[in-house]
Amino acid sequence: MTRNVVERPERIPPDDRPGTSRRAEKTPWPARLPPLANWPVIFAIPFVITTLLIVVYPVVYGFWLGGDPDLYADLFTDETYLWSVWNTILFVGLGVNVKLVLALLLSGFFALGAWWIRGLLAVSLLPWAIPAVPALLSIHWMLNSQWGMLGTLLGTVGVPNPNWLVDYSWGMTAAIGAHVWKWLPFWTLIMLAARMAIPQDVYEAAAVDGATGLKRFFWVTFPMLSNVFLTSALLSTIWTLSDYNSIHFITGGGPADSTHVLATLGIRYAFGTGDIEQGIAVALSALPVIIPLIVVLVRRLGREGS
Repeated sequence: MTRNVVERPERIPPDDRPGTSRRAEKTPWPARLPPLANWPVIFAIPFVITTLLIVVYPVVYGFWLGGDPDLYADLFTDETYLWSVWNTILFVGLGVNVKLVLALLLSGFFALGAWWIRGLLAVSLLPWAIPAVPALLSIHWMLNSQWGMLGTLLGTVGVPNPNWLVDYSWGMTAAIGAHVWKWLPFWTLIMLAARMAIPQDVYEAAAVDGATGLKRFFWVTFPMLSNVFLTSALLSTIWTLSDYNSIHFITGGGPADSTHVLATLGIRYAFGTGDIEQGIAVALSALPVIIPLIVVLVRRLGREGS
């Protein structure tokens, strides 16, 4: 009697099975990379390279160019620089305070909520919405002493046209006014949003206690807005210190370089006279003021967020 012997099929190693190589070929190449080299890392590489080229390299190179102590010794003997420091203090001090006080007052008006007030709110945002360069250039030509629109309107009512772009006092007034006009809508919107976040229960409790009118503003509204107001003041100060457009496009630093601030004087030295090191030194001389403001602002934001 013969016994049927069943032969077992030959086992094929996993790597030699049919279709295995095809499945490996179909596997996306990022899935075959090491764990650290995945899509997030791959996408982050261009941003890291761009940051190094556009941010880190210019900053390090700027500190290297402005690292000579003799540059700062020359600055403190430069009358134009010392006058620009005073202009910067005047420009920042008046610009920030006028902006925020007017924004606080206007936010109370726009918080009334009538339909025509909402329409005025939309119109008041236009100075902030339009681009800065054409807006400030338009103001510059409006203030022209010979054919400016403002001078023409004043002449029709018999008022002499001030020398806006020739006299130092009028030039600084025009630059500060243009800066306030440009940024006032933004801060008004910030203050309005903070006002709208105040619970109505607080006002109702204050009314029961007899706080109405100005008393309600000084004892309820302003204390509730104090944190937002102080944070806005810090941020506005940092932005105003670096405001180049308002001076450059309104007065151009004139007359006779008398209305320059640090932001415009550094550009003038670096590109107008070709002294790049001196221009960078002017910009770096503002860091002892800007860095503490940034530290205080970051700490305040951290406390408010926690």
